[in-house]
Amino acid sequence: MTNKLFVTKRNGSKELIDLEKIHKVIAWAAEDLDNVSVSQVELKSHIQFYDGIKTSDIHETIIKAAADLISEETPDYQYLSARLAIFHLRKKAYGQFEPPELYPHVVRLVEAGKYDQHLLIDYTADEFEQLESFMDHGRDLNFSYAAVKQLEGKYLVQNRVTGEIYESAQFLYILVAACLFAKYPKETRLDYVKGFYDAISTFKISLPTPIMAGVRTPTRQFSSCVLIECGDSLDSINATSSSIVKYVSQRAGIGINAGRIRALGSTIRNGEAFHTGCIPFYKHFQTAVKSCSQGGVRGGAATLFYPLWHLEVESLLVLKNNRGVEENRVRHLDYGVQFNKLMYQRLIKGQSITLFSPSDVPGLYDAFFEDQEKFEALYVQYEADDSIRKKCIKAIELFTLFAQERASTGRIYLQNVDHCNTHSPFDPTVAPIRQSNLCLEIALPTKPMEDVNDPNGEIALCTLSAFNLGAIKSLDEFDGLADLAVRALDSLLDYQDYPVPAAHTATMGRRTLGIGVINYAYYLAKNGVYYSNGSANNLTHRTFEAIQYYLLKASNQLAIEQGACPKFNETRLSQGILPIDTYKKEIDNVTAEPLHLDWESLRASIKEHGVRNSTVSALMPSETSSQISNATNGIEPPRGLISIKASKDGVLKQVVPEYEKLKDNYELLWNIPSNEGYLQLVGIMQKFIDQTISANTNYDPSRFEGGKVPIKQVLKDILTAYKLGVKTMYYHNTRDGADDNLIEAEDDCAGGACKI
Repeated sequence: MTNKLFVTKRNGSKELIDLEKIHKVIAWAAEDLDNVSVSQVELKSHIQFYDGIKTSDIHETIIKAAADLISEETPDYQYLSARLAIFHLRKKAYGQFEPPELYPHVVRLVEAGKYDQHLLIDYTADEFEQLESFMDHGRDLNFSYAAVKQLEGKYLVQNRVTGEIYESAQFLYILVAACLFAKYPKETRLDYVKGFYDAISTFKISLPTPIMAGVRTPTRQFSSCVLIECGDSLDSINATSSSIVKYVSQRAGIGINAGRIRALGSTIRNGEAFHTGCIPFYKHFQTAVKSCSQGGVRGGAATLFYPLWHLEVESLLVLKNNRGVEENRVRHLDYGVQFNKLMYQRLIKGQSITLFSPSDVPGLYDAFFEDQEKFEALYVQYEADDSIRKKCIKAIELFTLFAQERASTGRIYLQNVDHCNTHSPFDPTVAPIRQSNLCLEIALPTKPMEDVNDPNGEIALCTLSAFNLGAIKSLDEFDGLADLAVRALDSLLDYQDYPVPAAHTATMGRRTLGIGVINYAYYLAKNGVYYSNGSANNLTHRTFEAIQYYLLKASNQLAIEQGACPKFNETRLSQGILPIDTYKKEIDNVTAEPLHLDWESLRASIKEHGVRNSTVSALMPSETSSQISNATNGIEPPRGLISIKASKDGVLKQVVPEYEKLKDNYELLWNIPSNEGYLQLVGIMQKFIDQTISANTNYDPSRFEGGKVPIKQVLKDILTAYKLGVKTMYYHNTRDGADDNLIEAEDDCAGGACKI
């Protein structure tokens, strides 16, 4: 029966199906893999063949058949199916399995408008020959199936309307490296290109979505995270909205600080009218965020920040709630609520919190970030002033409302603004941190704009990447990797375009970077330590000490060569104050691990020469791009040994690294008894990380009486996080029992914008 089946070739002609040809391709993909069966894949595929089937559909049928066989018993099908997918991808891109030579490939795609023309201006044909020699197309065969599908869906240059693909992965990696080091001196730049290419193509350094999808193309905006602060005027609100649209259209995830907007009923124009309050303007921002689909790479998303003591807070806390009507809900934004020590003290002491409109209490909003003692003095003074409009609410009631909404939506986040300013590279008296971003790992100074061309405004951008902890054999490796990562990302700041002047002002002045980690769960499993019992605490301290030390060292070296960032004087680093000086000392009760590196020499060199980058580290989610490295995402424990990633390309199965050897060492998310051990680890990381951390809390209702998570437990975890110096808290995850292994790869961290 099968022998009579005809296939339709790419040119439209028909011929008899050749099962031997199919057998050879599957056998090639199965080489050197354990517990995979060529006949099993063939059997599963044949069932789905039909007369007239296209050759491309046969490829896809075989790939899907192999991918369906991925299981805990047979994890290597993830590589068999990946190799088949790479074979298919190259045939689609090049009409053959062998990739073309680099130089003619680049010429062709520059002429087609797919690659940046500067590639041919910056590099000679001879240099392209050298770049060609650096490439190892065999590395394509190291991808897992989930990685190939993410490359195909998100990262490779393509026509998203027709589905045409123009390149394979090694072209992506070599051209990203070439673009980022193009302006380095000719005598050294090819060495840096090779070093960076090797680091990213062997998965030691992971790159974010905007860089992987965008660098080498004519689109030149690669910062993952954009922080926009809104003032309390119509001009500023309109400038904010305009900036949101420009950045959402260019792949960025947005953080909006709208905490200055006055409350409902406030006086306008000396009493000529009263203010409509925050909600109409939040709706305005939501419309701006959702107006662009970011070129088909991801949908726009944003997190909006406001203080807990805002007069409208009770209405603002429920904006994501499914109850209520459209008029009093703004459900398509996420929210970051801002706390400080005084708010927690009022809770612990059983006292009340007084709510104000920022417009009625001069100096209070600024002091909230800049000076905690001044804030408390002003706050108490305004509480006693009967002429000021205010509302008192018991702290426990307000915190309970916050905790309930956080639990029910999972998406009401938390920012401890005092920690963000007291344990920060910036001097809060001149450069306060007033917000974070979409994914709660960026903490940078911002200033409102009065119009889109305001030279005094500051839109903070952060450019991200991450070290793959699973690929690190020794902490000394961070020395060379940090140098490559800092140099590449710092170059990108000059290479990219800036749609809004305020973003150019801030970036050129501060040159902020955020380098984090992926594969932390694998790193713990490989070292035989766990999230929950404190056994990972000392290792984590040593590891993150090395990461921050070598990142600062690299930025200091770059300052020696190219000069410190212009606003270095607005950092604590300029005063010789380092992260190891300002962390919360509660961490010393969690780990007694000493410092191992020469911080005093580094301190002296930073005071003398400065740093090129005001910030160097941040720990972001990495749900999509960690799949490229077949890594566990960010710092999170996996939900299962095989995770089912739901993406726009369908269901993808990802197996934890070294499954066969380490399956008993992985501590799965819902096996962890409480958040305590995880929060301790986040606190230890935060000691060194100069920005902040996308830290989640997780709750299994079945562990609690009546199958319900007590709000008291949620509040206890929030207080524990504060005590440990944690700056921000991201998702609140509740186990629903539906499918513990299912992870939505396309979640609303801009569908991956700030994820790397």
